[in-house]
Amino acid sequence: MHVIVVGAGPSGLVLALLLAKANIRTTLLDSASTVDDRPRAAHYAPSAIQVLARAGVLEDIRRDGLIPGDMTWRKVNGDKITGIKDVAQPWNPDAMTVLPLNMLGVVLLAHCEKEKNIEVRWNTRVVTVGTDEGKGKGWVIAEVGVEGGLKQEERFECDYVCGCDGANSQVRRTLFGNDFPGKTWDAQIIATNVYYPLDKFGYDDINFIIHPEDYYMAAKITKDGLWRVSYGEDTKLTLEQVLVHQPKKYERMLPGNPKPGDYKLLNVGPYRIHQRCAPSFRVGRVLLAADAAHLCNPFGGLGLTGGLVDVGGLAECLEGLEKGMAGDEILTTYDEVRRKMWHDVINPVSSSNFLRVSATDPDTAVGKDDFLTMVDEASRNQKVRDELDQAMYAICHDFKQYWKKPSQGGTQVSAKL
Repeated sequence: MHVIVVGAGPSGLVLALLLAKANIRTTLLDSASTVDDRPRAAHYAPSAIQVLARAGVLEDIRRDGLIPGDMTWRKVNGDKITGIKDVAQPWNPDAMTVLPLNMLGVVLLAHCEKEKNIEVRWNTRVVTVGTDEGKGKGWVIAEVGVEGGLKQEERFECDYVCGCDGANSQVRRTLFGNDFPGKTWDAQIIATNVYYPLDKFGYDDINFIIHPEDYYMAAKITKDGLWRVSYGEDTKLTLEQVLVHQPKKYERMLPGNPKPGDYKLLNVGPYRIHQRCAPSFRVGRVLLAADAAHLCNPFGGLGLTGGLVDVGGLAECLEGLEKGMAGDEILTTYDEVRRKMWHDVINPVSSSNFLRVSATDPDTAVGKDDFLTMVDEASRNQKVRDELDQAMYAICHDFKQYWKKPSQGGTQVSAKL
């Protein structure tokens, strides 16, 4: 089997590694010249850690990254509302791990370059994709960079095309045009990376600050003390206005009321946030996964984790096909299960996470917000804590259950949702 993966971001690279372990040849196509160097997301929940372990990269991620300690919800003055001790479950082999996405990309690419079944084609911008029903093949047409900056079109054929090309996915646009149901929040998030000793002010490794205007998330993302501070801003502000306003926001909302000389700011990146899901994750021999298939706001980390769990499931389906243990219909099951998971879990939970910090009264949050009430109870009740820990796996699904046994002549793949 030959699979073309469009997009050499984390989800595409992990999918390629999983397929290589199943002896499936993979070609990665990406319009960039190398892996994305923007830090962006950093937290991998236990459900994603399972996938990274299967891909054979967890040891290197743990070597370079960190396992966070406590997660706390706070008022804007820093007072603790409630929290979860050892939220990463450090006793668990699947313990949450933190590594900025640019550092993860380097690790994943290094592993891909060692695999004889993986070819990475940079400077290759996909224009359109489709299915040739007569040949039983998928196809991709891409603009390929050549000397002097000129472009030439090239056609690629394969058994399946997997779109992992992000929020602005050309694969998804080819399939559905602008049909990407959902909504865009009336907010923009400013993601900043900063060296500022928040822990010296009593802040834990992960903090959510509840406030109608100055809500934010502050989390330690590297061993040497780099913090991710993501806060809300007026959508009317331009990038230039955001940059001008940033020092005032920091001084007003961060503990110690720091001025620019008190911290070292590395990155400032504004972006709009969305809750959207494609109409289908499968059209013929073309499949969608991760941000190409669905989007959610970043509070709680379900976008990145959900994408990795997507490709983990898709790899199981393609492996079943390669081994003759599943029929083509298992890919329709993949579409049904992963879309339902977004609608039933990722969308409502991530929406609640955002509303919790941006539209909740911090003085009455425990008692009125069911999740924070559960968090508070978990500090006194081990059974409730166990339920919280188990919820980290809520978006997982075992697609190998649809593989047929060797003695069977067929396979039943209707999803047990």
